[in-house]
Amino acid sequence: MPDVLFLCTGNSCRSQMAEGWLRHLASDLFHAFSAGLQPSIVHPLAIEAMREAGIDISGQHSKDVASLLGRHFSHIITVCDRAQQNCPIFPGPSLREHWPIEDPADAEGSHDERMLVFREVRDEIEARVRSFVVIANHR
Repeated sequence: MPDVLFLCTGNSCRSQMAEGWLRHLASDLFHAFSAGLQPSIVHPLAIEAMREAGIDISGQHSKDVASLLGRHFSHIITVCDRAQQNCPIFPGPSLREHWPIEDPADAEGSHDERMLVFREVRDEIEARVRSFVVIANHR
């Protein structure tokens, strides 16, 4: 099965949600991975937003992209501009995509206001992953 890497800066929100969605929607077609340029922790509100959608990412952890450098990925998807500009070179040919997605960790306000942003990002990522699965599976 093809390996897919979702890459962002902190590997705390967007790439973690994308990894969770791809595992949920197409674990029989792809191996999903995520990593960050400067890994931190999986954001608690990302876990909460995904749990609302019926997907548990609480067991995922933030990973340094350097730990994956020797691995071949058939698809590398950057979900922030910084990751796109600083994406390392991986062995073998890879299809690269860039999904410029708002960082929900930057949301301010009350818990409910911040959760609205996390839900919007979650839903955008779901739509992009669903589209990716259809297109990539027909290549």
